[in-house]
Amino acid sequence: MAFEAKIFASIAEVSASAWDACFPGEAECYAYYAACARGSNRGLKEGAVAAFENGKLVAAAPTFRITFRLDTPFQGPLKRFTERLYPFAKGIMDLPIICLGSPYSERCHIGFQPDLSATGKRAALASLMACLEAHAGAEGTGLVAIKDLSAHDEAAFGTTLLSLGWTRGTSLPIALLDLPFRDEASYLASLSAATRKDIRRKLRNAGSIRVQWRDDLDGVEDVVTSLYEETRERSRLDYGDFELLPDQYFPRVMKALSGTARVALYFAEDELCAFNLVFLEKDRLIDKFLGVRYPLGREHNIYAVSWMENVKECLARGIGTLQTGQTAYGPKLRFGSRLMPSYVYFKHRSAVPYAILKTVNRFIKADRLDPDLRAARALSS
Repeated sequence: MAFEAKIFASIAEVSASAWDACFPGEAECYAYYAACARGSNRGLKEGAVAAFENGKLVAAAPTFRITFRLDTPFQGPLKRFTERLYPFAKGIMDLPIICLGSPYSERCHIGFQPDLSATGKRAALASLMACLEAHAGAEGTGLVAIKDLSAHDEAAFGTTLLSLGWTRGTSLPIALLDLPFRDEASYLASLSAATRKDIRRKLRNAGSIRVQWRDDLDGVEDVVTSLYEETRERSRLDYGDFELLPDQYFPRVMKALSGTARVALYFAEDELCAFNLVFLEKDRLIDKFLGVRYPLGREHNIYAVSWMENVKECLARGIGTLQTGQTAYGPKLRFGSRLMPSYVYFKHRSAVPYAILKTVNRFIKADRLDPDLRAARALSS
């Protein structure tokens, strides 16, 4: 099959209807990426790539360019060591990179027209990747990558990517909670006695928390943004520029995804002490961002309260899966989540740097550097 692929400087240059036809049912659709692109993020440059057959768009994916620090996956003492080293090794540790995917999604959205055959999808993907490599070469960027390829897509296209000379690495897995339960009590009964007791205790001690579900952020936009920033700054994990959001991200996304994006606001008396942005799909609720005011949120056990609120929301809507992302694995695993693998693929157009990166990839695994995952594996071994 003959496909023609093209790089776009912005998703705004792509037909919205043609894009969404490749991603049926996805909350993180054209409107989502377009809303992200309307904001300013100094850390990266966004775009898109698409493949066409006889002028018809048949495959598409978001792209971005960023300066990637080699120590981005490092956490804890190792990260503190590389922070001290960085001023002296900046030229080695900073790598310009062009990626398929988006920092604003936990999954690389590679979409295809539904009527495209499996063979056609593989050929269209090869066209996208060749176009991405050519674009990187024209930009003078040696390193290209795919960020967070899902386990489903990896099973479908991993062999194709390897045959094209790409190297596979592991990314952080995604936590998924399956909810085949009649009600909240049935879900709690599925947990261990200790976890069930812990959740109930935290809910009893939460105090008078008032929850308000909304489809907009009118009047609280600035508070929500400050809660996100406060939570990010207090986190013991640091993934650098990958955690930066475009300005006005929350109100822009809420407006663009009207009816699909919702926010739960948590009030302690009259003070907004937390928010939780979620995306609704037919059979999945994506817990996108949680922002908390400290120490108020901790005093009222907001994490447990918001977790159970999302479980109740899923059960009320008949949604079978709660997706809770790529961090804070400890409580998510205790609360019944499973981990879905995620992958990165990368390639360098210069032989020596590529050989070095492949060697590093054998020993540095993002999913083994996360402290919660290490602790979980230690407990299960």
